[in-house]
Amino acid sequence: MRFFEKIKMPQRRIILSVTNDLVTDQRVHRSCTVLNEAGYDVTLVGRRLPDSADVERPYKTVRMRLLFRKKFVFYAEYNVRLFLLLVTSKADAFYSNDTDTLPACWLASRLRRKPIFFDAHEMFPEVPELVGRPHVKRFWSRIEDWIFPRLKGKGCAAVTVCRSIADIYKQRYGLEMKVVRNVPMRYPEHDEEQSILPEAVTNGRKMLLYQGAVNIGRGIEWVMDAMQYLPACQFVVAGTGDEYARLREYSKGMDNVTMLGRVEPDKLHRLTRFADLGISLLENRGLNYYYSLPNRIADFVQAGVPVLATDFPEIRRVVEEYGIGTLVPSTEFDAERGVSTPPDPAALASLIENTLEKWDSLPADEKQHRFERAAKDLSFENDKKILLDALDTIFTDK
Repeated sequence: MRFFEKIKMPQRRIILSVTNDLVTDQRVHRSCTVLNEAGYDVTLVGRRLPDSADVERPYKTVRMRLLFRKKFVFYAEYNVRLFLLLVTSKADAFYSNDTDTLPACWLASRLRRKPIFFDAHEMFPEVPELVGRPHVKRFWSRIEDWIFPRLKGKGCAAVTVCRSIADIYKQRYGLEMKVVRNVPMRYPEHDEEQSILPEAVTNGRKMLLYQGAVNIGRGIEWVMDAMQYLPACQFVVAGTGDEYARLREYSKGMDNVTMLGRVEPDKLHRLTRFADLGISLLENRGLNYYYSLPNRIADFVQAGVPVLATDFPEIRRVVEEYGIGTLVPSTEFDAERGVSTPPDPAALASLIENTLEKWDSLPADEKQHRFERAAKDLSFENDKKILLDALDTIFTDK
């Protein structure tokens, strides 16, 4: 007879928060999945929009229906509702994704004396949507000025997406942030279902693919303008966002432009494998874009697709280190008018053609070698241990 049974420690309950509707946020889904697999009791909180698709996840989700959908009143309502949820919860820690969820998480953590973990996906006050809105930008900067220096204490930890942003916050606030890159899990092997996808969207032409948020400053309109010079190519835009409706209207009459709207992640992975060139052109709308390494670049790498990308520091490092694409010089940006000088459409089309020809002429084994090396490094399997180790520190000496 056994007189003693091993006592099982209860799961630590963590509430993660975002301001989106959860459907397409792959970074947060990866984080939740890793924490769930590590034994944490995970709840992800976001919002539900009228057109939000249902989500099925291996962890708990909560989506709040809000009265307001845009601007300051949305962020105010969301943070008030989130704060009330957090202070009445049984959570052991609060996990804030980006500065727009930080006020509620910080106040709840101080009131409840609970650990807090901060994940900066970007430099929030530098997002392009705040260019030309100095009062709003100043508000979010002051939020960071107040809270970030206080994230250095016991029961606090922070991560961000790249070393450049981590260095800026270290210099500005003395805040040490681990780097958890915005990279995907390794793609699964080929499957038969993939074969039904390409003809439906490319009409047999070479596929130029943009995937991700269709927001301001992503260079999508530039490629649309170049498509008149690329009759053998089809530009496919997979994603939605603030600029989607305008760009869909703009592309009417362009028979070699396809706007797919929102695409579920597993279908997007299959579609991406058939792209001939991945597009990631960013305008220089502040430090947030300048120091970014867009998730789509790592997605293209996992799918073995070369990229055409803007020559910004973090992007350049990856493209040049692994030889997986072509860099495009950034264009001039007029901050007062909030507009960039677009590239000449014919010149951009020529660059696209030359890039496609280059990759068509590259030996298959050389392509495979480059992408296998890049895919092995640019995989969340490498970064998830950094995330878990950083998270563990908030419970140390609690």
